[in-house]
Amino acid sequence: MTAIALPILVPFLLILVFVVIKSNRIAQIAGVIGSVILLAISVFLFIQVNKYGILTLNMGGWDAPIGITLVVDYLSAIMLIVASFIVFAISIFAIGFMSGNHKTNKFYVFFFALIMGVNGAFITGDVFNLYVWFEVILISSFVLIIIGNSKEQLEGGIKYMALNLIGSLLFLAGLGLLYGETGTLNMAHLAQILRASEQSFLINSSTTLFFIAFGIKAAVFPLFFWLPASYHTPNITVTALFAGLLTKIGVYALIRFFTLFFVQDQFFWLNTLLFVAGFTMVIGGMAASAHYDIRRILSYHIISQIGYMIMGLAIFTPLAIAGAIFFMIHNMVAKTNTFLIAGMINKVKGTFYLKDIGGLLKQSPLMAVLFIIPAFALAGVPPLSGFFAKFILFKAGIESQHYVIVSVAVLTAMLTLYSMIKIWNEAFLKDSPTKETPTEALTSQPSAKLTFVHFLPSIILGLGSIFLGLFAESVYHFTAEAANQLIDPQGYINSVLNLNMP
Repeated sequence: MTAIALPILVPFLLILVFVVIKSNRIAQIAGVIGSVILLAISVFLFIQVNKYGILTLNMGGWDAPIGITLVVDYLSAIMLIVASFIVFAISIFAIGFMSGNHKTNKFYVFFFALIMGVNGAFITGDVFNLYVWFEVILISSFVLIIIGNSKEQLEGGIKYMALNLIGSLLFLAGLGLLYGETGTLNMAHLAQILRASEQSFLINSSTTLFFIAFGIKAAVFPLFFWLPASYHTPNITVTALFAGLLTKIGVYALIRFFTLFFVQDQFFWLNTLLFVAGFTMVIGGMAASAHYDIRRILSYHIISQIGYMIMGLAIFTPLAIAGAIFFMIHNMVAKTNTFLIAGMINKVKGTFYLKDIGGLLKQSPLMAVLFIIPAFALAGVPPLSGFFAKFILFKAGIESQHYVIVSVAVLTAMLTLYSMIKIWNEAFLKDSPTKETPTEALTSQPSAKLTFVHFLPSIILGLGSIFLGLFAESVYHFTAEAANQLIDPQGYINSVLNLNMP
């Protein structure tokens, strides 16, 4: 099915368009139109998966495992839709928030280059091509961080690039070992070979390298230091995009690899994942509680929320993995929204520092409502999306008698609620400070009034969080289907390798 290639082909064509476009206004309109096209393609592919099952495309007519294979199953289709939904909101947000040196064609070129890499990572059926798409993401995101050329951005970009390059090198080393051990890099073929192998010690070296590489990408404990050191430096539009997508690529890769073919020595690896998940949740939540820069608070919360997703993978039951996928969907939407609201706060108040903000409840009641939705969703307040995502994970943990990690997850939820209340009290409830000069020089834009266009992306994502909560049963149905395909990947293997169904 040739439509499978469209999530990669459309961003590539848009990149060529933006190279030619010189008008900023035309570029902004084209960015929104391009994001709508990507969202429509993602919905179409999801409908096809729901109707016909796993979709595959062998590029160049070469059958797997020799050729390059693109695969869309339930997990890939879900991730494509959520990513496209976020891209759509960000493309509207960029109209009002990419200003000065940021408002250039360069932003849109690398914006869609990043999206091309993200979509490629979701649908590739080959480990080497996953590495290629990771590098596309890395290069594009580095350029997006340093657009503006400020000292802070360059420092953040270097920190971001340094550790992620180490992850890429480990990924490449793991590829070499994996190919040397199996003679293939096609994911389905690897699953066919490794799931039948009883010599787990031969594959553990590759597993370790991939675990560290993806752990860096996902920002899990203790490999997360690059994220809070870099995410507060670029334009808030870029930070919001990163918050919704980048770490989730690492989580996606961990889920894909550890369910498809890294299934040997599960006792060791699943317990390792449980340990990592617990510390990722607690340390991220505690660090967020200590800061007063909104971007740093939300950046550390990205880390803590990643722990919930790893928790679902570590429990490794269909319910737990369905919960991890549900949580990933919820978090991508809600976390992106909180950064959009941070951008609006900065535009109105001229700072991200909570001590110098106040009075927003009276000044902008709509912004207050828009903040409450993702804040309550992240804290797990019913009937929003986060409540059901956490409920599924807690239920899976209790059923499998993982009481310690469930307790850690509950504690982290309390830390999240505390941080959201701190932002609410400081930015919205308390009176506006009378000081003329901000306590910290964190101003990135002069204060300004907001229009409906500024609010629209947050409204869209807020409605997304409400939808995920109100229709949680329907959403769970699809995440459960994705989890079943992951737990029992024979259908994936058969579809890619064109084997007769048993």
